[in-house]
Amino acid sequence: MPSQVTRLVTIAFVASLAACSTVTTTGVKNTTKTFNTVVVDAGHGGKDSGAYRRYGPPEKMVALDVAQRLNRKLRESQLKTVMTRDSDVFIELNNRVAIENAQKNAIFVSIHFNDSRRRVVHGVETYYHSGASFDLANGIQAKLMTIPHSKNGGVHTANFRVLRLATCPAVLVECGYLSNRNDGSQARDWEYRELLADRIAEAIVEQRFGSGVYHASALAAQSQSQTESPSGGTGLAPSTGHR
Repeated sequence: MPSQVTRLVTIAFVASLAACSTVTTTGVKNTTKTFNTVVVDAGHGGKDSGAYRRYGPPEKMVALDVAQRLNRKLRESQLKTVMTRDSDVFIELNNRVAIENAQKNAIFVSIHFNDSRRRVVHGVETYYHSGASFDLANGIQAKLMTIPHSKNGGVHTANFRVLRLATCPAVLVECGYLSNRNDGSQARDWEYRELLADRIAEAIVEQRFGSGVYHASALAAQSQSQTESPSGGTGLAPSTGHR
């Protein structure tokens, strides 16, 4: 009998260690009006190229570029930022979740570009999971729709791991479809990526501090009045990787 009890205790102990090694959440705290930190997540990276079509560069590259621009704009707006990656490295999803949940008073914004087998599908979409994240998602989508000729893909709920396991308000922004000729061409343009970052930053700053307090960059302000998409260089190093 004592040996059986010892075995049961050992099994329980091992099970408890296994439970501690998994990502868990204790509910979402609504920090959308109080946050002082923004976790900026550039999707994919390293061995994971993400979407990769002929009309645009690999998703991992353009997502990182937009995330870095967003990071800079938020810091200029006196917000603390934490990036899940700041270079072309692979970060496991659970590690991204651990980074976002390690912040005490934060929100989480993940940057991606989309893909579809149907090349006619295009537009910008924003995703959320918890009810506490809806206002942030809606605000970001609304600001992105002020970019000339933007196609509104809508605000949707999703079960993505970085959203589902977040303990703070968390959203994921799909900045366009690399599989679409127009969206992919825009993604190659550094001025357009700068505009994407500016609109997302504006929504985040206004979510925290109120309407009208964000100071857009001169480039973004000029781009808003243009009737055609910018046509500058890509600002990206050429890639030889494949999906």
